[in-house]
Amino acid sequence: MKAEDEPTLASTNITPVQQIMASSAGALLTSLFVTPLDVVKIRLQAQSKPFTKGRCFVYCNGLMDHLCVCLNGNSKAWYKVPGRFSGTADAFVQIVRNEGIRSLWSGLPPTLVMAIPATAIYFTCYDQLRDLLIHRMDSAETACLIAGATARLGSATLISPLELIRTNMQSRPLSYKELTLCIRSSVAKEGWLSLWKGWGPTILRDVPFSAMYWYNYELGRKWLCQRYNKTEPTFSICFVSGALSGSVAAVVTLPFDVVKTRRQIEVGELEVLQNSQKRSTSTWKIMYAIISENGFRGLFVGLSPRLIKIAPACAIMISTYEFGKSFFRKFNSERELKTL
Repeated sequence: MKAEDEPTLASTNITPVQQIMASSAGALLTSLFVTPLDVVKIRLQAQSKPFTKGRCFVYCNGLMDHLCVCLNGNSKAWYKVPGRFSGTADAFVQIVRNEGIRSLWSGLPPTLVMAIPATAIYFTCYDQLRDLLIHRMDSAETACLIAGATARLGSATLISPLELIRTNMQSRPLSYKELTLCIRSSVAKEGWLSLWKGWGPTILRDVPFSAMYWYNYELGRKWLCQRYNKTEPTFSICFVSGALSGSVAAVVTLPFDVVKTRRQIEVGELEVLQNSQKRSTSTWKIMYAIISENGFRGLFVGLSPRLIKIAPACAIMISTYEFGKSFFRKFNSERELKTL
């Protein structure tokens, strides 16, 4: 079947600004729903193995992961609380009771500063590329796969330098002038490529994830529409398709996520501690080291937490985004009718 014969949600009559607004709304909602899960996870981790000063850990709001630096390593840090939690539910209850419900969204503002622009760029580029390719290819799924991979490659490359800048700002108080000098110094010593440290593992994880996600999402959405005799996907169809496609992509790309996390933390600690010690930077060497230490199972560590976070994040993001686009399509059509 040709791509043009298949039901699609092409961004007809949707402006790029409206696509950005829809994706930004999805990013905000996803972060609001998923952030508490990661806050509780980090609190539980800190309880069993406290973070020491200068150590880094990865914080994720469901859309992007960010490197956070432990500044004091005591109970005043937002990710660590006095007392003991017996489990996830107990952690939720105690945090809300002792610190207030706002504590479940600790660390949200700084992550949104990067997550919302990155998500808006990614989804808008994806839609534009998909609409460009879908009429030139025999398969809508293939067009989605290529558009997803290309959009993720571009957005990840664009955002990557900001992560090192953010890590430097977290590690010690820096004015914008000092930060500019820090960046210039890094570029002078190691060249412009120094701003993209850790880019390789990120691309190896995120580009395949994006390609598989959009390919499976298109398949799942089309199958569910046919099964329930829908001409256009409903909110629930988009929600289920997003959750399932995100879960499949998360499982397949987990080894690269494990490597990326280790590499990200190492780079962050070198920046924070100003350590000149060189560590393995090759993705394949890090993967080999993980296998040597823990066997092949080491490449799939953290599968359950990743799925618990990725599935709802993907479902909320895509269903909100599609709902937003549907709203703007209807809005634009009504405005055109009034004009006529």
